[in-house]
Amino acid sequence: MFLPTTRDEMTALGWHELDVILISGDSYIDSPYSGVAVIGKVLQKAGFRVGIIAQPELSSEVDISRLGEPNLFWGVTGGTVDSMVANYTATLRKRRSDDFTPGGENNRRPDRAVIAYTNLIKRYFKNTQPIVLGGIEASLRRVTHYDYWTDKLRASVLFDSKADYLLYGMAETSVVELARSFK
Repeated sequence: MFLPTTRDEMTALGWHELDVILISGDSYIDSPYSGVAVIGKVLQKAGFRVGIIAQPELSSEVDISRLGEPNLFWGVTGGTVDSMVANYTATLRKRRSDDFTPGGENNRRPDRAVIAYTNLIKRYFKNTQPIVLGGIEASLRRVTHYDYWTDKLRASVLFDSKADYLLYGMAETSVVELARSFK
C-alpha cells in the first residue's frame, strides 16, 4: 500500500487527518531504496497515519497544504541525495539532471532543501506542530561544518532551519519513539 500523497488517497483509506506528514526533495517512490518511504512505512506499521509531500513547490501554499496539518509532527528530508550534491558538480556547475525528479530535469529540488522546506512550512503554518529533520542532508550537517559551496563554516542545519528536532543516521527506531512521545 502506498502512503497517501493527496486528500483523495487519504479519504480512500478512511483518514480525515494525518499524524505525520513527511516532506521530501525526491519524487515519492515506494521502495526500500527511498529513505522517506522506509520511514513512512515504519511509522505506519507502528500505528501512525502518515502522508508524503514530494518536491513541494516553494512559491505557493498549494503543495505544502494539500494534506492539511499533521497532528504530531512534520518530517523533512532533502531526499536520498544531499540537495547541494544533487544540484552542483564538484566544480560548482549546476547539474542538468536529477535522477530523483520526474523527467530527470534538475528543476524541483531547492538548494539546502531541509532549510527551504522548513521555511515553507513555517510560512504557511504559523504555530504548527514540531518540525523534525532527517535524512542524509540533516545527518551530514547536524553540527558546525565546512560548506564547500560557500567556502565557509556553517552552523548546524538545526539552527539555520529553525526546526525543532534532528534525527540522524538510521532513524527507524528513534522516529517511532519520537512519534510515541509526541502522542
